[in-house]
Amino acid sequence: MNTHGDIALIGLAVMGQNLILNMNDHGFTVVAYNRTVSKVDEFLAKEAKGTKVIGASSIPDMVAKLKKPRRVMMLVKAGPAVDDLIQQLVPHLEPGDIIIDGGNSLAQDTARRVREVEAKGLLYVGTGVSGGEEGARRGPSIMPGGSPAAWPHLRPIFQGVAAKVEGGAPCCDWVGEGGAGHYVKMVHNGIEYGDMQLIGEAYHLMKEGLGMSYDEMHEVFAEWNQGVLDSYLIEITRDILAFKEPDGTPLVERILDTAGQKGTGKWTVQDSMEHGIPITLISEAVYARFVSALKDERVAASKVLEGPTIPRIEVAGDAGKRAMIDAIRDALYASKMISYAQGYMLMRAAAKANGWNLNYGGIALMWRGGCIIRSRFLGKIKDAFDRDASLVNLLLDPYFKGEIERAQPGWRKAIAGAVTAGIPVPAFSTALAFYDSYRSARLPANLLQAQRDYFGAHTYERTDGPRGEFHHTNWTGRGGETSSSTYNA
Repeated sequence: MNTHGDIALIGLAVMGQNLILNMNDHGFTVVAYNRTVSKVDEFLAKEAKGTKVIGASSIPDMVAKLKKPRRVMMLVKAGPAVDDLIQQLVPHLEPGDIIIDGGNSLAQDTARRVREVEAKGLLYVGTGVSGGEEGARRGPSIMPGGSPAAWPHLRPIFQGVAAKVEGGAPCCDWVGEGGAGHYVKMVHNGIEYGDMQLIGEAYHLMKEGLGMSYDEMHEVFAEWNQGVLDSYLIEITRDILAFKEPDGTPLVERILDTAGQKGTGKWTVQDSMEHGIPITLISEAVYARFVSALKDERVAASKVLEGPTIPRIEVAGDAGKRAMIDAIRDALYASKMISYAQGYMLMRAAAKANGWNLNYGGIALMWRGGCIIRSRFLGKIKDAFDRDASLVNLLLDPYFKGEIERAQPGWRKAIAGAVTAGIPVPAFSTALAFYDSYRSARLPANLLQAQRDYFGAHTYERTDGPRGEFHHTNWTGRGGETSSSTYNA
């Protein structure tokens, strides 16, 4: 029996196959297994032909071909499939062996699985893997968390195959205990939702607001990719806008405007509710996908509901058009800063609630290469936390403060143009609303609290008294002095 496998990988879909080939390229011997065993044979005969990859015909066969401690990585659909596979694996493993979930599992599920698997003497790691097909093959961003004792056994493999940035630093490091790895991946995906929506709004403003051609927009995105917006998503948008059908029609023009999702953006929003953190931009990005799915309703409504008489952003000649394009760039850049600031606020709240010691600068480094949101911008986030490890909000860092102030006039100009032309920019708009709220020492929530106390005796704090001291007023003269209990749901 061949027992020199360094790691086993279960699940031979696109991500699984490419990650196996990546591991093989870096000198690791991988045991490949799939529930449908014929896929193993097919993989060995085609994509993995000529490699050191070992096939397995069953779970016992797979386990028998591994070095100890055995490292078994699952790349299967999140949810019950993961629990089922763990149950199949456990009887064949020994204390100290490691089970790894490389899918997009809910962090709370991962935390539960860590406890359950550790109770059986085994180790469990939930790791985010980002970068899509290309990342898995050439170097992904990897975000592991779970049983700390597993990390020394996984580090050489994970950091070996991960993407590298300047100086050879791997885009992979230990995140934390429990579900920390999958939580950070979830927030990454939420930010990804936000970035994609922001780019879509910029595209919409240029196409419908300025009447630009696809070739013109391609040139703009190519230019943006050379500056502060340099990133994977800007790069692929540049390429997408230039892609034409055989008849010369831009392919994007023929793609139905209904967006799908796999749930991680929604999970991010739901968790923000639990922690009381306003990740408004990611929320709007998720809701924008929901609105896009109402295609038939939107088509019907477009024939009934009226908007502005001139559905264009009015500009004065080429110079005015150029100025508006620059304003759209600034709106995209400023809103992106808000999205990341909010994402980091959420991670900070989750870390406090779960007792995680997250390395926020290190997380930015993990995201700098290999993943969907990789960008030049992330290096500035790492610098910010290098300057102040206890930074409360990215917007308060001197660099980001300066950048958002510089972009602010264009940001407001682009949103004003969109509103006047009737072009929806929910992510641009909510980002600015958050910025204006966050920089306001006083908000109208005092009136809101008065209303709550008026109709429900929910009490309020006073500006001329200490925090934590609650008061109730008999607003009508007909009420009593009894107040409702104070709570935050």
